[in-house]
Amino acid sequence: MLANFSPESRRRPPRGRRSRQWRCRLRTLGIDFGERRIGLAISDPQGRLAVPLAAIERQTDRRAAYRIADLVQSEAVEALVLGEPKDLQGRSGAAVERVHRFGRRLARITGLPVRWIDEALTTVEATERLRDAGLDRRDAPERRDSVAAQIILQEALDRRAALVSGDLP
Repeated sequence: MLANFSPESRRRPPRGRRSRQWRCRLRTLGIDFGERRIGLAISDPQGRLAVPLAAIERQTDRRAAYRIADLVQSEAVEALVLGEPKDLQGRSGAAVERVHRFGRRLARITGLPVRWIDEALTTVEATERLRDAGLDRRDAPERRDSVAAQIILQEALDRRAALVSGDLP
């Protein structure tokens, strides 16, 4: 159980001239939700680069959400990105509803906004990256999950950067 987490204890962003500079220093947590494990990745403070962080065993949604809330507090995370498991045609199903339910719980516990990113084929890409690095996916499935979270988070960071720079239509 999480004893010291409280949404009121989080730092509040300053208002005025310095608020834009403060927003540039936010860390974002990427989450690849799975029935057995939840892959996690975190951005650098400037929000440019995603790196794999960890994978946690998911016993219950409640326990996993509180473990993530602990990480949110210790890593000074200010936003969450969750992979949305749509099918290859972009349709939602039971898996999407399952992840949305977890995302709502996580948002309620942490008090942070959740952004959704299509996670189609991220696990396949993560497996390929690990294979290219000479690692066997069977030796460390946790790595695959955290690398999948990294891919999801990097997509969100790249989209945000393109939006800020005006490169998106």
